[in-house]
Amino acid sequence: MLSSWKYVIIAFSLGLMSLNAFEENIAVAIEKNNLPSNEIKEEFSETTNQVIIDGKPISYKAVTGNLLLRDDKTNHPKASIFFISYTKQDVGDTQQRPVTFCFNGGPGSSSVWLHLGAFGPKRVALTDWGDALPPYHLVDNEFSILDVTDLVFIDPISTGFSRAIPPEDAKKYHGVEEDIKSIADFIRLYITRFNRWDSPKFLAGESYGTTRAAGLAGYMHENQYLYVNGLVLISSILNFQSIECNTGNDLPFSLILPSYTATAWFHNKLSPDLQKDLYKAIHECESFVNNEYAAALFKGSLLPDNERQEIVKKLALFTGLKPDYVDQSDLRVDIMRFTKELLRDRDRTVGRFDSRFTGIDSNSVGEFNEYDPSMDAIFGAFTATFNHYLRNDLKWKSDMDYKILANIKKWDYSIATNQYLNVSETLRGEMTRNPNLRVFVANGYYDLAAPFFATKYTFNHLGLDTSLEQHVTMKHYDAGHMMYIKRPELIKLKNDLASYYINTLRQQAVEESGTVK
Repeated sequence: MLSSWKYVIIAFSLGLMSLNAFEENIAVAIEKNNLPSNEIKEEFSETTNQVIIDGKPISYKAVTGNLLLRDDKTNHPKASIFFISYTKQDVGDTQQRPVTFCFNGGPGSSSVWLHLGAFGPKRVALTDWGDALPPYHLVDNEFSILDVTDLVFIDPISTGFSRAIPPEDAKKYHGVEEDIKSIADFIRLYITRFNRWDSPKFLAGESYGTTRAAGLAGYMHENQYLYVNGLVLISSILNFQSIECNTGNDLPFSLILPSYTATAWFHNKLSPDLQKDLYKAIHECESFVNNEYAAALFKGSLLPDNERQEIVKKLALFTGLKPDYVDQSDLRVDIMRFTKELLRDRDRTVGRFDSRFTGIDSNSVGEFNEYDPSMDAIFGAFTATFNHYLRNDLKWKSDMDYKILANIKKWDYSIATNQYLNVSETLRGEMTRNPNLRVFVANGYYDLAAPFFATKYTFNHLGLDTSLEQHVTMKHYDAGHMMYIKRPELIKLKNDLASYYINTLRQQAVEESGTVK
């Protein structure tokens, strides 16, 4: 998930092996900074449990803890990174058992969303629609991917319980390159400490986490000679030009349009003909973008008036907005304005992260939403259930504030050097240098933060060699940014991911044997 509304950013225990002194070692030493850094310790809590997935019992060990990143020269701790891992028990050969490193986005989000929303052995109990009703609680996650891969959920520095040492050094890690390097260091340390160098390795990110994942794959290849087997990109954002609705950048206005159509369809704002079939409406909108709308924006002030009026009519048709509003917006409807305008006549707004959700502002004359209803629908449930689960089931005792979303005020994008951040070339390069790499991409139709058509555009412009194009699997879901909060889409996502893991490992085994060249 993304860390802010404007920018983009989702019956355990037994067998306790060791309690931890995290409160003394981290809360005191880091937060109060009254102990020398060399007294800050790594602490771990181990528990065991079982979950039923696809009708089969999966016994697993959970490890909750922190690993210390150390300065290369002094060997002094410079950061403590918190993680929760799940490892399937009774696995004889770790060479055949994948491990997936998971993180969310922001920048500034902990990994709680993928953890308790989709992948982990426990999930937040939600309605089939995707919201939560108090009292909030967890249930066994029969749709976890723990049956096909071990899982390590990582909280980047300044999120969760992860902290810089000393705390005032946190800004050193608040940047594209710095963040990637710290997570790469953690992964190297984890697979060394827990003996997973011989295991197939995957990276799974959501939202900005997909940016991180693509960057990580390239960084670890180049600097650690550590090659990953696959990337799982949930609500993918690789090319920021495709999502930033700024003056002079017409691209995102084209790429968001099919998501507007899906949203208008969901709220019954399209014409009777388009309202008949969602996928037909989306297809017609994509065709309009490719053949007419993008070209009209390219012409700018040279667009003839008769063509402009035709574009206005079709934009109104595909967005559910009034023609005058589209015309006054100069054919470019900003995302934040759309969320306010679509249901203005009903005194309602729609969510940005999941436009199925509606909200009520203090008045209906404003330009932008006062809040994102799709965020407020789930935040409380994830916060309460995670904190209870952590301290009661995982036996992690701490009074520290677990930062589900950290308020990181400034993120260093200077690596982009006066252009939009774009890691798609990093991904293309890594897929070329590591031709065994397979990529899974998932986007929701009702996600206005990471539009599905923008992801299509990015991968269509990746420039992959034709021999590598089939190494990308792309799926779409009838939900929003966190498509997994909607139960039917969670089931679909689980099935799609299980097939992806099985097929990836099978194909890589065949290629390794030399059967396929």
